[in-house]
Amino acid sequence: MKRGLFITFEGADGCGKTTQMKLLAEYLEKQGIPYLLTREPGGKGLGEKVREILLNYDGEVSDRCESFLFLADRAQNIDIIVTPAVEEGKIVLCDRHIDSTVAYQGYGRGLDINRINMLNDIATNGKKPDLTFVFDIDVETSMKRVGQEKDRMESAGREFHNRVRNGYLELAKQEPQRIKVIDATKSIDEIHKEVIKIFATLND
Repeated sequence: MKRGLFITFEGADGCGKTTQMKLLAEYLEKQGIPYLLTREPGGKGLGEKVREILLNYDGEVSDRCESFLFLADRAQNIDIIVTPAVEEGKIVLCDRHIDSTVAYQGYGRGLDINRINMLNDIATNGKKPDLTFVFDIDVETSMKRVGQEKDRMESAGREFHNRVRNGYLELAKQEPQRIKVIDATKSIDEIHKEVIKIFATLND
């Protein structure tokens, strides 16, 4: 049986990554290619409960605690959802993964990036995505798209989100083979065509 693929979708809130993930899923459906959708935080089951805490808990959450909650959710997602599906030959599409933790908790919160990388490695058992899309967008546009109803992470402030954006771009420079940056200010259709073009290279 042919091994599947693990593809992740990254970027600031409001960048359109979830929309593009769903459009790629529709493309795979039409092609008759087996796939699975998941997300972090909030993969099916335990992850949904962790997501509720991370995004909507109204008490104080320490930066380290926040990181460990994301990592716990990641370990569950990889072991229970992602790895079995990839081994079955499916293409797994995941809304956020390791790069979110580096960008948000590392560059955004200022936590030690080397430690985050080490913990990510533990949570994923050393596995990285086959392909990662980063949908790049300026903070002003991102905030406008998100609107007034913001969750705990979205409410962190302009400077925080600028650091996150720069973090994603730095990660793309470090791993250009895996991480592909797409201009998220383009139209949905233009972005989708670019996603399909990049996806096609995986099978070349």
